[in-house]
Amino acid sequence: MNHSYPSVTASVIRSLIAIGLSLGAAVTVHAADKEVTIAYQDMVVPWRHAQDMDELAKATGYKINYRKFGGGGDVIRAMASGNVQIGEAGSSPVAAGLSQGLPIQIFWILDNINDAEALVGRTGSGAIDMASLKGKRLGVPFVSTSHFHALLALKQAGLSDKDVKVLNMRPPEIAAAWDRGDIDAAFIWNPVLSKLKTSGKVLTSSGKIEEQTGYATFDAMVVNTDWVKDHGPFMTAMVKILAKTDADYRANPAGWTGDTAKGAAVAKISGATKEEVAPSLALYQYPTVAEQGSVRWLSGGKTSGVAKSLTATAEFLKTQKSIQTVLPDYSVGVTDMWVKAAAK
Repeated sequence: MNHSYPSVTASVIRSLIAIGLSLGAAVTVHAADKEVTIAYQDMVVPWRHAQDMDELAKATGYKINYRKFGGGGDVIRAMASGNVQIGEAGSSPVAAGLSQGLPIQIFWILDNINDAEALVGRTGSGAIDMASLKGKRLGVPFVSTSHFHALLALKQAGLSDKDVKVLNMRPPEIAAAWDRGDIDAAFIWNPVLSKLKTSGKVLTSSGKIEEQTGYATFDAMVVNTDWVKDHGPFMTAMVKILAKTDADYRANPAGWTGDTAKGAAVAKISGATKEEVAPSLALYQYPTVAEQGSVRWLSGGKTSGVAKSLTATAEFLKTQKSIQTVLPDYSVGVTDMWVKAAAK
């Protein structure tokens, strides 16, 4: 009997070790479940203040890893690799990602680009309205939101890209060509847009084009649809913080200059100068929770504003040979679930 004790003890110890290891594994898995990587860019938006204050971690108990990316295409690629669960991306890269079958959904409109991208005619060039662009030279970065809206604006004016010499230029190239007089107009964003306005006239903007066509360009928050299934409370908390921060800005824009704590946080996270914060924030539009949950933006399935804009953007990207396939229905990449939950 005495000889059996050591083997029983060893057995018990092995069992306890096994239990301990399994408990440790469970704790590790649980810890991983409460961790998320969020990709962001350099957009100047109120949400940057919440990031700087780590409000999401405080509200949810999750460990939040913020990773900065240079563009929406990079964000979508990181989400495709599984390294990022939530990310910020413009309507063009989101449309491209969905067209390639990525499991992603837009759950929040970070900003409506509105007047932050505009078509400007150069003083002295004769480009005084949209109709006068016929025979003129228009600079625009190809396959961008500006390019998409430039072609839509030309179409609205009864012109095609054959009537106007549309030139593919990056923002610094547009600024240089403008100074030399090599282009008559450009569709672009800040900081080049501000420079062009000093010696040109705004002929239209993304906001006006949306009003005319119903097709908005925007920056959105996107989530991996596989990851989101187990993180509903987190998503609701995140949308509440996004909504609260935007509401704070809308109620008091003067409290968000570069000289305030909130504005300084926006500059710090986005990489903007303190002087750029207030004018940049003012160019965008930040839809309310009610607006986000309406047919203009996230609600309505295939008829939602976002789904229609993604469809039009994908069709545009196909003409530019950036994608091969246009989906029959882009509402697969749009959800109003979390704005509805946050509104309760």
